[in-house]
Amino acid sequence: MTATGREAAMGSHVLHVRCRPGTSEPDYRALLALICEISPTLQVLPPSAALVDVAGALRYWDASPYDLAQRIRVRALAHLGIDVRVGAGPNWTIAAMASKGPLPVTLVPATHEHVRAFLDPLPVGMLHGIGPVQAERLTSFGLHTVGLLATTPESTVQRILGGRAGRLLRDRARGIDPRTVTPTALPSSTRERRTFDWDTLDPETVRTALLECAVALGARLRTRQQTAGALTLEVALAGGSTITRTRQLPEPSAHTDDLRTSAYQMFQALHLQRARIRGTTLTADRLAPAGTAGGQISLDRARENRLRAEPVIDRLNARFGPGAVRPASLAWRKAG
Repeated sequence: MTATGREAAMGSHVLHVRCRPGTSEPDYRALLALICEISPTLQVLPPSAALVDVAGALRYWDASPYDLAQRIRVRALAHLGIDVRVGAGPNWTIAAMASKGPLPVTLVPATHEHVRAFLDPLPVGMLHGIGPVQAERLTSFGLHTVGLLATTPESTVQRILGGRAGRLLRDRARGIDPRTVTPTALPSSTRERRTFDWDTLDPETVRTALLECAVALGARLRTRQQTAGALTLEVALAGGSTITRTRQLPEPSAHTDDLRTSAYQMFQALHLQRARIRGTTLTADRLAPAGTAGGQISLDRARENRLRAEPVIDRLNARFGPGAVRPASLAWRKAG
């Protein structure tokens, strides 16, 4: 590779890492932690992608962007068993489109010739950020490829797609994307939602749904080694309206017992005896690492027994599948 070629490759310092659809959130979080070992400039794109700027890591690792992309992929496979596709390019748009390619790792060097050779033949529907309606509208005017869109006058594209959208997509078709990689983390909350087959007046049906949510949230938090500092309950009513309440937990916790108790108390405080309820959402907020939370010793032997049983239940569910062991009041739902 010539000196110019090496410089072009080094200029493609933005990596777009794409997981397979359906990747679980714990696996996704583990992948993000692995990527941070390569470069801390990481922008998460939930639920299954991430953007990485490795410009500052090249000298440290004495490696090219392509080498670092390969390293991320190999480590993800070896340590996590996660198959990823990585695109490397000079900006967000080109890296994201490269990660959709057939190869595990695709690098687009940062020269005009290489960028055009990569973008021009692609169907316009593959342009990063374009919607199906926009793609269909462009093809109806004969603009079937990204290259044709790039060479079409901006005023023409704006008449087809509208001012701002036309200008934005034409710029991306030309390989222009000024956005930078902004380090972000996953939101510090997680939620569970349950909807009913029909609107219900039965409070026990709602309480059972809340128990399901609490069980799922508790298991997830313990798997992630996190605690929740607060809970938010959202109740969807017939007609489309919602009621939302947030309550701070007495102390940060990941115990199903604590989440369930707070959820029940919030629901009871709403006094919805005659309201038709369509569904519930329970959100664990203010998440923090489990090691940062203290705990008080309870004098309630029944509660202490339940807390001792939680790690055993978690291990059984991890071995035999989620829901293999669950509260007796939910056992009838297991078969469904």
